[in-house]
Amino acid sequence: MTPYTLIDTSCEHGTTLRLLQKDDEFTIRVDGEHGELMHSSVHNSEDVLAELACKHVAARENPRLLVGGLGMGFTLASALRHSGPTARIFVAELMPAVVRWNHQHIGAIAGHPLKDERVEVLIQDVGKVMRDHYNSFDAIMLDVDNGPDGYTRDDNDNLYGLGGLETAFESLKPGGILTVWSADRDINFTQRLMKIGFEVEEKRVREHTDDLGAIHTIWVAIRY
Repeated sequence: MTPYTLIDTSCEHGTTLRLLQKDDEFTIRVDGEHGELMHSSVHNSEDVLAELACKHVAARENPRLLVGGLGMGFTLASALRHSGPTARIFVAELMPAVVRWNHQHIGAIAGHPLKDERVEVLIQDVGKVMRDHYNSFDAIMLDVDNGPDGYTRDDNDNLYGLGGLETAFESLKPGGILTVWSADRDINFTQRLMKIGFEVEEKRVREHTDDLGAIHTIWVAIRY
């Protein structure tokens, strides 16, 4: 069996990330109990996360979309596929190394989405981006960490708590949509979304398109 080769290591914001490659596969791993954060062969649920959001606002003129978390670029690539030529897509990624890796090492696996002229990368915390943009976005797609109950960074508690969800609600335009990815189910998170005022639907999506692998959760939350 071919072993993984370490491509790069980055220590940022109290978190150590490692990019590894084996043949044409890539993985990003984080120190500690969480281990593998993402893998290039597993992204169907990320694709669906963006598809659900973009289809909801497809009829809007010049939609403004926000992707929270660049990762390996699959959520962004899906948002581009399901958006028209006048869409503007902002990607908030806290870790500069992740952006660099997408440019230098892994861009091809998602079709080089950062090269699309509709995309603007913000090397910022997505919570700050939302706080700075009141009533601005037609859709927000959050694929940060492992979901509401799977933090690799303690700061992400602020994103998925009541305060963070209220920020997301206020950052959306009326009728806008928030989609949130998670490795696991979380009834408390569903209740928090409803408490803020979202109309909420929970979807369960396989990690592979062939209906195999783990089942992930996507929350679809509409601001009416």
